[in-house]
Amino acid sequence: MSEFRTVISPILSEVKIAHHDGVLCLGSCFAEHMGRRLNRLKFPTLLNPSGIVYNPVSLAESLESLLSCEPFGEAGLFENMGLWHSFSHHGAFSHPDKKTALENINHSLAEAWSFLPKTSRLLVTLGTAHVSIFKKNGRIVANCHKVPGAQFERRRLSVEEVVAALAPVFKKLKERRPELEIVATVSPVRHLRDGLVENQRSKATLVLALAQICQELPFVDYFPAYEIVLDDLRDYRFYEADMAHPNQQAVDYIWRHFERGYFDGKTVDLCRQIERIVSAAEHRPFHRQSAEHEAFVRRQLSAIDALCAKHPALNFEEEKQKLTAP
Repeated sequence: MSEFRTVISPILSEVKIAHHDGVLCLGSCFAEHMGRRLNRLKFPTLLNPSGIVYNPVSLAESLESLLSCEPFGEAGLFENMGLWHSFSHHGAFSHPDKKTALENINHSLAEAWSFLPKTSRLLVTLGTAHVSIFKKNGRIVANCHKVPGAQFERRRLSVEEVVAALAPVFKKLKERRPELEIVATVSPVRHLRDGLVENQRSKATLVLALAQICQELPFVDYFPAYEIVLDDLRDYRFYEADMAHPNQQAVDYIWRHFERGYFDGKTVDLCRQIERIVSAAEHRPFHRQSAEHEAFVRRQLSAIDALCAKHPALNFEEEKQKLTAP
């Protein structure tokens, strides 16, 4: 019987991710989805130390800041609409107090510096090839922070510019961390601000650029998240109400392709055991003092102890607190 959809072949990658790998996730809001899923399954994960980043140049700048080990300076902040911002950082770092904004940025940077020596896997998700260029200094910004649009030039990067931004910093990271493997993908989120045609041209630019990078750098692997949504799911029922962001069902489907491609059998089995415990800890009983619930808690704590005996690096303190909370 014929399929009424295009079936994506299983991802067959030589790159594998295990619980002993430190995983750094950078990029668009889709990178946040993947990073939070990895963190839930107890992979050592650091997510977007500069906040959500959409374009390749700003993502490369974020990576360069990790390699430089230089604190972010006060001169990089500016005030707009009552908040202090950085053109290199997401609005999550903006703050009414200049000192606090700077402290938050440098705290995140210090955390990333500490994580980098443990990083053996980098997950990069590119959102758009369109960039906003601050006319005052010609700099590509990660976020406009509601500064009037007239102060920016908007254009699409070329394939060559994307490659020139990312390939050198990927090489530097590999030199710093020889065991590093990079998984790169294009976000399936539709960037409709510039229109449907420009969104497709932008995504095509990113796809072609990553193809060239993967060809030049054998430690970079491509995961087709964009293609899974566009060519396999290809239905608005897999989008949120804004018709731009894939919904939870779509993200779950993409994740299943990801784990089949990048986890070996032992890692998949461990993830299933972890997920059962994490889900059990999220259970909210009506009667915590009942004998039935107390027996349930004992079973979960016993399962945690048994799993940690085999995998001492796993940390279930959060789940233990939830299970034993009064």
